[in-house]
Amino acid sequence: MDKLKSKVALITGGSKGIGYGVAESLLKLGMRVAITSRTLDSAEKAAKQLKELGGGEILALEADVREYKSQEKAVKKVLDTWGQLDVLVANAGVGYFAPIDELKIEDWQATIDTNLTGVFYSIKASLDGLKKSEGYIITISSLAGTNFFAGGTAYNASKFGVTGFTQAAMLDLRKHGIKVSTIMPGSVATHFNNHEPSSEDSWKIQKEDIGELVVDLLKMNPRSLPSKIEVRPSMPPKA
Repeated sequence: MDKLKSKVALITGGSKGIGYGVAESLLKLGMRVAITSRTLDSAEKAAKQLKELGGGEILALEADVREYKSQEKAVKKVLDTWGQLDVLVANAGVGYFAPIDELKIEDWQATIDTNLTGVFYSIKASLDGLKKSEGYIITISSLAGTNFFAGGTAYNASKFGVTGFTQAAMLDLRKHGIKVSTIMPGSVATHFNNHEPSSEDSWKIQKEDIGELVVDLLKMNPRSLPSKIEVRPSMPPKA
């Protein structure tokens, strides 16, 4: 789509999974895409694979969403490289699952720091650039942000938080011309929580499906704003 060609997107946690799928979809539109990972090696390996697809430009960045200065540095690099920032996809996330009486303090902290505080840091660091472009923020929450389950205290808390945070940020930022949406996927076939995707995951949402959904949001007439999108597999797994 011509209006998206050469637009600039920053995707946190873009070296694999949903973030990688979103990067694929945006590059196919001719956008310029920066992906972050906690290690530069991971980001560069993913960027090399993405570059082979053709389309837009790709930039690999090392950044940890748990550290505000790290996010500031990543945003600065994007602005120094391309001079603008039009889209932020706050995607980076982790998952630790255990009953509350067994959940480790450090696992709770890592989950909240990455999944919730990391989204705040990513948005906060990007706001000056996004205000100039009247850009778009998309956070990746989860159906776990509205449906609680046993063993999910940390993950549920983080994703309930992301869902509420994003909705409030949407109300704050639309007066600046910034659109804000949160996507809440159900089961996705990714490497999340050390899972290795296989043919048995064919019933699940695929990472490129989320990429297509992000593209649909960016293409939508600016007068309309789908602020919260739930997406789940259309069919349950076969017994």
